Amino acid sequence: MPIDFTAIDFETANSHASSACSVGLVRIRDGKVADRARWLIKPPAGHDEFLPFNIKIHGITPAMVEDAAGWAEQLTELREFIGDDIAVAHNAGFDMGVIRTACAETVMPTPKLRYLCTVQLSRKTYDIPSHRLPLAAAAAGFGEFSHHEALADAEACAAIVVDAARRHNVDDVPALAKATGLRIAQLKAIPLKLS
Repeated sequence: MPIDFTAIDFETANSHASSACSVGLVRIRDGKVADRARWLIKPPAGHDEFLPFNIKIHGITPAMVEDAAGWAEQLTELREFIGDDIAVAHNAGFDMGVIRTACAETVMPTPKLRYLCTVQLSRKTYDIPSHRLPLAAAAAGFGEFSHHEALADAEACAAIVVDAARRHNVDDVPALAKATGLRIAQLKAIPLKLS
């Protein structure tokens, strides 16, 4: 299917949404991978503790991000990679929450991204017992991958969208959302609290 979008996935150092320590991005053009990117991110001070639970999941340690760019330094590159694409993510509420919260913590403007959640898309497309990323990706015909490695997760997410577009016989993300009864959401900044 000739569909264009960018898939994104974050890993975090701890349970705070601003603690992004890794991102994976996959740009899809005409239903095929056109570009990939991944990099480490140094979480902001105050939210930079790496919990053993998180390290066990993704394998990223504090030493690995010591020389990495922080959120404010890498946001432009992230935004430029996505461009005007609709972003897709598996459990997009989490990944978009990372962007919103990290921008709020670092006093950076929140990008005006449009996005679609592939967990919801999987539920509208596949009859499977769980819509966790490995099972949804398998249903899309995507083979085994290193789950919780940001780039691998973004590639798996992209495969779900490409397969769903084929199954629903559509050629762009807005048409896919319409065909499945989903909506493309708009990322918004966290409202400022006035004291």
